[in-house]
Amino acid sequence: MSRQADCDVLVIGSGAAGSAICWRLAAKGAKVICLEQGGWVPPDSVPKRHTDWEVRGRHYWNFSPAIRRGASDYPLTNEGPDPVDCYMFTAVGGSTVGFGAQYWRLLPSDFRTRTLDDFGVDWPISYEDLAPYYDLNEREIGVSGLAGDPTAPPRTAPPLPPTSPGVIGERWMDGFESLGWHWWPQDNAIVSRDYRGRNACVNRNFCAFGCPTGARSSADVTYWPMALKLGVELRTGARVSEITTKADGSARGAVYYDESGQVHEIRADRVVASAGGLGTPRLLLMSGLANSSDMVGRNFMVHVQSLVIARFEAEVDSHAGSIGVVSSREFYETDPANDYKRGFIVAGNRGYSPLLTALQHREWGEGHHASLEHNLNHEASIYVCGDDEPSLENRVTLDRDQLDDWGLPGVRTHYELSDNSRKIGVAAIARGRELGLASGATEVRDVGLSPILGWHLLGTARMGDDPAASVTDADHECHDVPGLFVADGSSLPTGGAVNPANTIQALALRAADRIWDKRHDR
Repeated sequence: MSRQADCDVLVIGSGAAGSAICWRLAAKGAKVICLEQGGWVPPDSVPKRHTDWEVRGRHYWNFSPAIRRGASDYPLTNEGPDPVDCYMFTAVGGSTVGFGAQYWRLLPSDFRTRTLDDFGVDWPISYEDLAPYYDLNEREIGVSGLAGDPTAPPRTAPPLPPTSPGVIGERWMDGFESLGWHWWPQDNAIVSRDYRGRNACVNRNFCAFGCPTGARSSADVTYWPMALKLGVELRTGARVSEITTKADGSARGAVYYDESGQVHEIRADRVVASAGGLGTPRLLLMSGLANSSDMVGRNFMVHVQSLVIARFEAEVDSHAGSIGVVSSREFYETDPANDYKRGFIVAGNRGYSPLLTALQHREWGEGHHASLEHNLNHEASIYVCGDDEPSLENRVTLDRDQLDDWGLPGVRTHYELSDNSRKIGVAAIARGRELGLASGATEVRDVGLSPILGWHLLGTARMGDDPAASVTDADHECHDVPGLFVADGSSLPTGGAVNPANTIQALALRAADRIWDKRHDR
């Protein structure tokens, strides 16, 4: 470490990526400081600890910061022909504190979609480059699943067996079998057995409302305890206003406000932006950095996501267990017979929550109780997720009309479904409805493609070999700013058609190794 620096590496953001980077670098001996705009989630505030968890989930735990407007959130406005309902959390652990824990790997074709399908762009790395980091990540956080999926490359077995499929899992399996579609047990970032001091899942479901037992492998209960034990300094309530540079244009550190509004500066030999698909472009744009390509904030992707809800005559215990049960990549790759490129997954999940079931079927008043009894514990959901091609016009920009408590700009998103994405969505919903009926459902309905579900915020500072078409190189270092790295959901050049948390963390671990390998370059 240089004499002028406060640390070897400064990491901005403590979520899926930032936590993994901090742990990996500290394990190698680096002195690491992490700045997090939010704080630790108080155990008593976890909704699933309370009987009124659904009400809490619509207020201070609301997935959308545009609705939640928490003290640590920045203003967010979603615009465009198809506005995205962006979901994220500002807290230690980032959005993993509210994720459903369905945990996938990408496939080799996802890294070469331009070459194979004339879709999006190719990645500057391959599946083989990332495979050992998938292995490492799954082992460290505790993933439940089963090796041997014939649609995927050979892999190291997950450290834990799959979570229980339950009654509804048997229904989905029968449906997949009757249709002749491939299916496989869902990988989940949930410990199905006691693991490294954490107790096994007790099957309370609705994981996005917080896990009261710590069985769900969110970053605050996995990487952070290990990172803190290794000496990582975590500063919460730290709102970064600027990433700073030296006279030679290389990264120097960051300026931030603490919770009282006092301004501080940290200097570091390396700086890593890991603030997420919205937060990282916001930081880079506020700092005026790494944007000679005009790619910062562009290529905003969210996946083509929807839900099909199936009702069964018999009770299906769909409230008990992990959200993810069994899933299929039957329609994942490009099929020349289709009028769209790339594809989607079809995942048989658990059911809707009681309050959401009540609100979806009948307004309050006469017949409401009968309607609720007719559907509660008789429904389960099918999740479909499709590949969303990057577009320059889908983007994240600064909103200087909406400021946070310290006068820093908010964010605006602009999004429109492409023709290809819309066709994928229509096809995916149709296949989901088909699975519901094949599984024995007497009724099916779907939520369509509006609003655009915004759990997966990707691509806004993508990696690539061409400085004119990307923000960072294959090692996550910014083309324009030596010593400044980006590693989080914004790094993905394309998104595949699966939940991205495993890929984000695998990329982060790989980025940490590249940062360590480059520590003497300057």
